[in-house]
Amino acid sequence: MGKFGNLTQSILIRGLIILVLLFALTIQSSCVGTVSAEKEGTIELKLAHFFPGTHPAETEFVQGWAKAIKEATNGRVTITSYPGETLLKAADIYNGVVDGICDIGLSCFSYNPGRFPEIEAFEQPGIVYDNSKVASKVAWEGIQEINPECVQDTKLLMVIATGPGDLFTKKPVNKLEDLDGMQIRATGLTAETLQLMGAIPVGMPQSEAYEALSKGIVAGNLAPLEVLKTWKHGEVTKYVTRTPFLYNTLFYVTMNLNKWNSIPEDLQKVIVETTLKFQDEVGIGLWDKQNEDALKWATGQEKMEIIELPEEEMARWIKAVEPMIEKYIAEKGEKAEKAIETAKKLAEKYNNVY
Repeated sequence: MGKFGNLTQSILIRGLIILVLLFALTIQSSCVGTVSAEKEGTIELKLAHFFPGTHPAETEFVQGWAKAIKEATNGRVTITSYPGETLLKAADIYNGVVDGICDIGLSCFSYNPGRFPEIEAFEQPGIVYDNSKVASKVAWEGIQEINPECVQDTKLLMVIATGPGDLFTKKPVNKLEDLDGMQIRATGLTAETLQLMGAIPVGMPQSEAYEALSKGIVAGNLAPLEVLKTWKHGEVTKYVTRTPFLYNTLFYVTMNLNKWNSIPEDLQKVIVETTLKFQDEVGIGLWDKQNEDALKWATGQEKMEIIELPEEEMARWIKAVEPMIEKYIAEKGEKAEKAIETAKKLAEKYNNVY
């Protein structure tokens, strides 16, 4: 090859070595940059729920919590809300979280009958909750205590409850017989409760109830008082029969398990601490505040009539729904019995606190 050829070959080899080294340094730099970005960048979480964008569950609860999490994590965790079933229908939210369609979901356990057997204990009629604070504390602590298998496929972050609910109807309901054959919107356990009292339950989420009431598909709804204003049911019903012994609905906020496990431990700790604080300071009293406001609005602006059941009549209603808990325990067994005992014990405790 000669001297000149050898020199050329040497230069080429050195050039290739330099290129390989430069390439290696570039890759290393890129990897370091990626790790740094993951460590210092934001974790963006999508939250799906069924409440309208104007509902306090969105404006105060979801947005308030998202703000608290963002501040507590110095902007490393951000939550984007998708209200009004824009991402998932109400009954599809829990499974949507499990499947990773959304990162976080807010919905009702009762929208999936049979899916959460032990949790049904906290929605049974006949257990008295004086307000939503009591119902929420009982639900959260009770679920932690019994640790039900049915929610182990997600990371349960919060549980809050409506507390007592009432009947909103187009015709007055003064006695048990007035419910005979009346079609009432209901979900989950409230459907069975209404059936025991002679009504015809019609299953549907709250998001569909206004239209059903306005078109006469149903003649009433069993729900917390906040529904009168936030869902505008005061516009399409005329009477409120107070029935605080019939109703309690639990809402969950839960996260996809894989997403949760992908979050660094330091951030997980901050999220849990911030969430529990927010639940206690805002979540557990959210429905009490709404119920008060809605009742004033309904009786003032919409001129709704309030019907208070006499003590004797109330006793008849309570007796009519007594078989619910007995049936629940008979069907679901020992775990259900333990859940009922837990709910009653905690209800007695927190009715004396709030």
